[in-house]
Amino acid sequence: MDSPEVTFTLAYLVFAVCFVFTPTEFHSAGLTVQNLLSGWLGSEDAAFVPYHLRRTAATLLCHSLLPLGYYVGMCFAASEKRLYFPSQAPETWRVFLLLAVLLPTIACTLIYYWSRDQWAHHPLARTLALYALPQSGWRAVASSVNTEFRRIDKFATGAPGARVIVTDTWVMKVTTYRVHVAQQQDVHLTVTESQQHDLSPDSNLPVQLLTIRVASTSPAVQAFDIRLGLPATAPGSLPACLGRMALPCRGLSPVVQPSSNHLVQAELHGVR
Repeated sequence: MDSPEVTFTLAYLVFAVCFVFTPTEFHSAGLTVQNLLSGWLGSEDAAFVPYHLRRTAATLLCHSLLPLGYYVGMCFAASEKRLYFPSQAPETWRVFLLLAVLLPTIACTLIYYWSRDQWAHHPLARTLALYALPQSGWRAVASSVNTEFRRIDKFATGAPGARVIVTDTWVMKVTTYRVHVAQQQDVHLTVTESQQHDLSPDSNLPVQLLTIRVASTSPAVQAFDIRLGLPATAPGSLPACLGRMALPCRGLSPVVQPSSNHLVQAELHGVR
């Protein structure tokens, strides 16, 4: 029979992986950073940018505490090791405890840096600042993003860890620790990878999975990738996959190669 130490280790490992990557079951049970800290995070619909400034910081801190949580749990699961007295614990565990304390310390230091000057040093705020007019600042751009996100005609799809949002002006990808933002008028789309699958789980039809890079003309704006599924039975046109965008798309495979003046006109489908 497994010892309490092994049982706890396996259970905690499963919990930690699910807490970080949040499968559907964890979302349904409300075991996510967004749900557990919803009172502090506020509403995404009411204030998109402030919400994600706090969400990314809270997620980073919560995830950095997982090793320390394991150590505390092991104090009870393996009480014979006397881990609750670090000076008496085995050397390996003392090193682990040091790393477990160091991780949230680094996370707190980084979050403190981000939050200075009302979050002006956060990566999202710095990206928005690149689009600010000389007489304004990143908060004016953030206000524009907030306003467009509140509109009902925006498009949003994808898993929580790779969610794609397209508004009248912005293309955004929300990930666990970051929010990638690019202005539509400044971006180029390039198909970087294409995979053919015989059947789609949604339609039971052949599907081609495309990885599209969204790159801004400004080198200071980091490029990001989105994935979408294209019905392979419709050659010569792209699916309704970037519905609010009309942008030239380069690097298309022959199955989806548009005419020379064709623009990407579609609705994101199967983004992952």
